[in-house]
Amino acid sequence: MADAIQPEPATAPALGWKDGAPVALAFDDPYFSLKGGLEETRHVFLAGNDLPGRLRDGFHIAETGFGTGLNLLALALAWPGGSGGAARLRFTSFEAFPMAAPDMERALAHFPEAAAISAPLLAQYRTGATEIALPGIDLHLVIGDVRQTLPAWGGQADAWFLDGFSPAKNPEMWGEDLMESVARHTAPGGSFATYTAAGHVRRALAAAGFEVARLPGFAGKRHMSAGRLRG
Repeated sequence: MADAIQPEPATAPALGWKDGAPVALAFDDPYFSLKGGLEETRHVFLAGNDLPGRLRDGFHIAETGFGTGLNLLALALAWPGGSGGAARLRFTSFEAFPMAAPDMERALAHFPEAAAISAPLLAQYRTGATEIALPGIDLHLVIGDVRQTLPAWGGQADAWFLDGFSPAKNPEMWGEDLMESVARHTAPGGSFATYTAAGHVRRALAAAGFEVARLPGFAGKRHMSAGRLRG
């Protein structure tokens, strides 16, 4: 697969657990919504990027924060090209603290409807692979601090899932420099979506070149953000 970056040594995150969801102790933040992780991903990242309607062979999604891999699973479930067809998506995910395989397996057991995708993901992830082939999707995991790995990346994404922990608890994932890097690595007409509507994040994305919209959030959250790169 193209655009490879050599992974750096990384430490698995310290976790707590709440109602089946892992919580990153360093940020005191869950990896997915306790009110419905798959539904949250579909609302925020898929619908926010007008997916699956835009998907096509070679479409490239990039993500800040792989976490449990749930966003990838939701995408795979929504991608008809993964049902034995030849069309394939590309998915690049930047992760500083890759979850230990047993913890990922425990988290994804919460979503039995995604078992057909999570099983081959986990089988390859356990080996330490960062290049993983799933039905209809080629995953590339980029391990390391995204502030370093994203600027060095040679790819461009058609859609971004901006899924770091809360900006209030993990501001390094949402700074102006990183949002500029996201824009530089977005294809013409490309999009982003994120669960946060924090003003400084929206301003950073707008300054980087995106048209930014504030949209209704998931499960009682008032707002989220999405947008397209200006031409």
